[in-house]
Amino acid sequence: MNKFIKIGLPIAVLGLVSFAQASDDAEKLFDAKCAMCHSKTMPKDRSTLVAPALFGVMRHVKMAYPKKDDAVEFIVDYVLNPTKKKAICMPQKIQRFGLMPSQKGNISQEELKEVAEWMFDNFPPKNFVGRRAGQTGVNSAGKSMRGRPSFESFDANGDGVITKEEFDAFLQARMRGM
Repeated sequence: MNKFIKIGLPIAVLGLVSFAQASDDAEKLFDAKCAMCHSKTMPKDRSTLVAPALFGVMRHVKMAYPKKDDAVEFIVDYVLNPTKKKAICMPQKIQRFGLMPSQKGNISQEELKEVAEWMFDNFPPKNFVGRRAGQTGVNSAGKSMRGRPSFESFDANGDGVITKEEFDAFLQARMRGM
């Protein structure tokens, strides 16, 4: 029998099982320590939210930090030491929900790193488009959604990745236009 099959295959299977277990553990940590505020699904009635849903949070994190290591480092730092200066959400989110309280004492740095990696790998899902620019209708607060920025609004070069520079340039142009 091939040496790889005897030794390598069992190790590979064990690695996959360990990865799946780690992912399950990270999701359980999220459910226990984060989901009380950050919903994993998009609720029909957004007026009941006490913090932005995970879909939107991770959309903004990935726009500002497209590399996983950078995103995880940001999440760990921000969740333990949040400030308005570090915040990457739209200002109206802080106005609506307030600044996230520090989670020091609620979650360890190691647990948070595990949760942040799981969040990056799983949110937003591939089919998530957010609210598209020009979308009509009203949101749960009764406000018009026409003209909201889309992913494409930020992705200046059309490569499917939003860099920090593209994100910052969009925000600066939007602020000049106000």
